[in-house]
Amino acid sequence: MFITDIKRVIDQVSREKGIEPEVLINTLKEAIISAARKKIGPRADIEVHYDSKTGEVEVFHFKEVVEEVEYSDSELTLEDGYEYDPECEIGDSLGIRIDTEEFGRIAAQSAKQVIIQKMREAERNAIYENFIQKKGKIINGIVQRFDRGSIVVNLGQAEAVLRPRDQMPRENYKRGDRIRAYVLDVLEESKGAQILLSRTHPEFLVELFKTEVPEVAEGIVTLRGAARVPGLRAKVAVSSMDSDVDPVGACVGMKGNRVQNIVQELRGEKIDIVQWNPDIARFVCNALSPAQIARVIIDEDNRSMEVIVNDEYLSIAIGKGGQNVSLACEITGWHLEVTSEAEYSRDLKEGYDSLMKLSGVGLSMAEVLFKSGYASVLDISEAEVEDIISIIELDEIQAKEMIEEAKVILKKELQEKEQEREREEEKASEEVQELEEEEVQKEEDA
Repeated sequence: MFITDIKRVIDQVSREKGIEPEVLINTLKEAIISAARKKIGPRADIEVHYDSKTGEVEVFHFKEVVEEVEYSDSELTLEDGYEYDPECEIGDSLGIRIDTEEFGRIAAQSAKQVIIQKMREAERNAIYENFIQKKGKIINGIVQRFDRGSIVVNLGQAEAVLRPRDQMPRENYKRGDRIRAYVLDVLEESKGAQILLSRTHPEFLVELFKTEVPEVAEGIVTLRGAARVPGLRAKVAVSSMDSDVDPVGACVGMKGNRVQNIVQELRGEKIDIVQWNPDIARFVCNALSPAQIARVIIDEDNRSMEVIVNDEYLSIAIGKGGQNVSLACEITGWHLEVTSEAEYSRDLKEGYDSLMKLSGVGLSMAEVLFKSGYASVLDISEAEVEDIISIIELDEIQAKEMIEEAKVILKKELQEKEQEREREEEKASEEVQELEEEEVQKEEDA
């Protein structure tokens, strides 16, 4: 046959490329059929049999026995049929064994090309199927080259790409360095599987904890969420299925060895391990640690929360560049506004003073309105009658009067502010004029 020792070739390719032998055998059959039809004719009915034990290939050309041949590549006369089967009859289909050597050099070359092409397709499919199973996992590779800011990583069977946005800040690699990354996605493209890696994705942090913390890998400790500012700071929320296992302690490890291994992998990224709690207020307090929370005001409808902290903890709660509160928002899924007690008290006083300008609104009613989200006459002026009635004991007429009064007060305040602005502008203009006159006088004196 024109392919020598086919069994050895199939076994070798299957082993080296990770392709199932059945795929290669089917590819071989398709190639032989293609070569046979190029030699015999496009209508030829060809069957290929492969013996997986011996590696022997048999090719049969089936022809129908007819009285008069119209298509020589698929029909033969009864007289010719007797040469293969003396008992054949009109309408029978005879399988004639053919020698593949008869295909000729061009047909053999065509078969070889088909085999190569099919094997490449099979290899691409095998690589895709292999790596799609590793999506969402950590993988190790070798830095192979650099392409316009991206790092091309050799994974053995395939190459992967670590794009600039998926690289950690201030990380430098050179060719031949080992690299560890998260398989972000595996795309099936015409040139083969494109594997995208990431070292900045929050799930990379999650997978590192699964690697370093046995309790996480076993499911005893659950990671409820993770958020990162890559290279700077991260927060991980954890809980335990076993009351005897401290989830934070398990993740930190003896003398902090477990979390330190992760910190080293992330080039010094600070990691806060937060105790998850089904009570959202407690969870938020944990998420904003190490700041101490004085009180929280929850808005369930908008999933937002005003967090009041002691004055000395305000900067800690917010964090450098707002990192702490931003990461806390991400892992809790709530919008958090952090305020100091002094600022909150000032806002509270201003709100109460504003609301108590309304007729019939005393301290207790102002408190009810303020806690319901109406912090000033501006809020009251924009409110709906039904909303006011649902909060305080007023009828529809009284609620309308309150809203109208708020609009009048607001209009008056705006007019006063406008007048004050005009007075300030006039005063500033007079001061400028006085300065100009002083300059003129100095010039005259000189």
